[in-house]
Amino acid sequence: MVDRPQVNPGLENFSSWYSAFHGYASLCVCMSGILLNIFNVTVLTRKHMHTPVNHILTGLAISDITTMLSYVPFAIHFYCVYPTDVSTPEKNSIYWMTFLLFHINLTTVTHTISIWLCVSLSIIRFLHIRSPTRARSIRIARIKQSKYLVLLVYFASVVVMVPNYLTNELKPVQISNNETNSTLYVLESLRLGKNDTGPLVLINVWMYAVVAKLTPCLLITVFGCMLLYQMQVQVRKRRSIIAKFSGSSGIKLREHSRTTKMLISVIVLFIVTELPQGVLIVLSACKKNFFDTVYLPLGDIMDIVALVNNAVNFVLYCSMSTKFRETFLRQYCSVPKFQKADNGFNLREKFDSFSNNNQV
Repeated sequence: MVDRPQVNPGLENFSSWYSAFHGYASLCVCMSGILLNIFNVTVLTRKHMHTPVNHILTGLAISDITTMLSYVPFAIHFYCVYPTDVSTPEKNSIYWMTFLLFHINLTTVTHTISIWLCVSLSIIRFLHIRSPTRARSIRIARIKQSKYLVLLVYFASVVVMVPNYLTNELKPVQISNNETNSTLYVLESLRLGKNDTGPLVLINVWMYAVVAKLTPCLLITVFGCMLLYQMQVQVRKRRSIIAKFSGSSGIKLREHSRTTKMLISVIVLFIVTELPQGVLIVLSACKKNFFDTVYLPLGDIMDIVALVNNAVNFVLYCSMSTKFRETFLRQYCSVPKFQKADNGFNLREKFDSFSNNNQV
């Protein structure tokens, strides 16, 4: 019998208490998040919504949908149907454990995709505010480049996570019950924080922590701060412009600022969600028994926080982007006043083209 490291009693009690609700809470978040992200995709892919930022937000929504689609059967089987930590042949069958392995690898990739798309989002928005353009040819070129960028992030994330695919393995365990033998399957222990931790495991952990957590969080923070500064500079420059044009110009400039603030909100949510997990992964690799005594008991909490982050973007878009909100209402609600206001909305876009580009 291998001695299990002692977990802090308070943390262990909280982890056990929350695990009883985690399956149902995550299902509620996932089901609502899948629906809201479908709304995001259908609205952001409308013809008049084609911008570099919106292409990245579409890629982000697809990644979030994939994460939550995979989490639904995982939560149902491993939390709702079999709520205890006890392994049984039914719970740990070869089919379900193979799915678990697939789920772990898939969500690792989708989380990596999401955070690097967020990095791309902060960089592209910063470049646009610093160097806006009204040239149609340049805008079209930027839209094409953003599509290639999304595809590159998806492809690179799949490739970079190859060590993760090789690290996670299943092993059969023979158990005897009432003179009958049966086989169940469990994940091979990573033995993080042990003296005999495998080199491939260490490579995978450090690569995941640095490439998928810490580095993108650093880049997001840097470009997010630069974005805030550049936005303030542009606002000061355009205050004189507002006085020279009609009131609709001021409305459009405020919409432009709200769009940037909305994207900054998305960035902040990613930092709050991903940075603590990156720090915990590093500590798991460096500190003895930290993975077993801290990281694993906090696993469900980190999962639900990440799922909420995947699901709330629709609320941000609707609350902070008039263009997104009006497009959504025209597409799904058929509100007459939005139908009638469409022509006026397009005229204002043409009149204020200097602040129209790359809005949500």
